Amino acid sequence: MKKVTVIIPVYKVEKYIGAAVASVLAQTYQNWELLIVDDGSPDASVTICQQFDDARIKIIQQSNSGVSAARNTGIRHAQGEYIAFLDGDDLWLPQKLEKHLAHLESSFRVGVSFSRSAFIDESGKLLGTFMMPKLKDITPSYLLIDSVVGNGSAAVIRREVIKDSAMQDCCFDEQLHHAEDLEYWLRIAIQTSWQIEGISDALTLYRVNPQGASKNLLKQLESFEKVLAKTRTYAPELIAQCERPAKAYQLKSLARSAIRLQAGFVAVKLMHQALATHWSILKEPRRTLMTVVAAYLLWFLPESFYRRIETTALKAIGAVQKYRILQARQSG
Repeated sequence: MKKVTVIIPVYKVEKYIGAAVASVLAQTYQNWELLIVDDGSPDASVTICQQFDDARIKIIQQSNSGVSAARNTGIRHAQGEYIAFLDGDDLWLPQKLEKHLAHLESSFRVGVSFSRSAFIDESGKLLGTFMMPKLKDITPSYLLIDSVVGNGSAAVIRREVIKDSAMQDCCFDEQLHHAEDLEYWLRIAIQTSWQIEGISDALTLYRVNPQGASKNLLKQLESFEKVLAKTRTYAPELIAQCERPAKAYQLKSLARSAIRLQAGFVAVKLMHQALATHWSILKEPRRTLMTVVAAYLLWFLPESFYRRIETTALKAIGAVQKYRILQARQSG
């Protein structure tokens, strides 16, 4: 049984970190080590982690340097043949590692295995909807349009990928914030022969946290621009071809995030920018129209009325998504 190194960067997550660590302990695949990287957290996060009595858990401390630096520190200490990342405010379902290892062991060209994710609220309650990315045949141009991995807690990667994609003794770009995941997956897809592929089950629980990084939508957009600029230095033809549609899809994605965060005016503004940037988002007319309508309803309607509409719509969307996941599982 091959060892998996799980890396959790820790900074100001005292409300959630206990549940995150517990979700690793609950894994059906038990040959793992857990590296908790204390990124200079000023709260009680590390104290909570110290209460777990398991020899497989190690706490590494560093001065506050950001999530990319914390992950890179974990990678440098990792002993596993596979590396998995879990953010301190997210959770895993018990079969997460088991299913990813089965995927990687049976697909020797796949270097990055990711799962779908289910949304949870601040208290950990399932919201009933999912991230539903494309799972196979993922190209660099598609990554620019849709960051399919979705979040920092969805991927499990081979150690060989780390070696092939290292950049000056680090993997995640420590100069980037909010888009470091996308930049790394994009670099792997362009500069290595490894494939990025997903599995149909929603094995990651992604927290919609109004206080977290997902609230900083403008900073996310700035970081995306930096990813484009960096990628242009080694793949100029790709950026020349995909820059405008990639920006449009990124703006639409941020608009959906603004809707989840109940920021109606921001969502409307982002959708206007998306439509003005490139017509390509109209290739998904249903999703584009739904985002526009939701943004305007959130902006104009009284909150109580909007909430009733949203609840009904999300139940319908969630039911369809669950059916698609079930179909994929049965056919897979």
